[in-house]
Amino acid sequence: MAEGWARHLGGELVSVQSAGIEAHGKNPLAIAVMAEAGVDISGQESTTLSDDMLNTADLLVTVCGHADENCPVVPPQVQKEHWPLEDPARATGTEADILDVFRNSRDEIRTRVAELLERLNC
Repeated sequence: MAEGWARHLGGELVSVQSAGIEAHGKNPLAIAVMAEAGVDISGQESTTLSDDMLNTADLLVTVCGHADENCPVVPPQVQKEHWPLEDPARATGTEADILDVFRNSRDEIRTRVAELLERLNC
């Protein structure tokens, strides 16, 4: 969702790559709640973080607790920022409850991405 918001809000002013410490495929609930907000992330793929990504990055944002703890060593030229967000894919309850968690996560991520882009003057 963060990649989708960064592309949507930052446009051509930013170059965005999204990856994790492990790939999980596409999450249909993330795709659905982002579509509700007018952002199509259906073409995004879950990938793993590579050395090439790290070596060409200016900024690395980790978005879940375990990502920050398990992130590989970041090159000295890369700024690192951590957003301690709950992983909506771990939500439990009814379908409506889980969708609410995804929507809340979507909205929080949008706010954080918008604030980051503002700080970066994008």
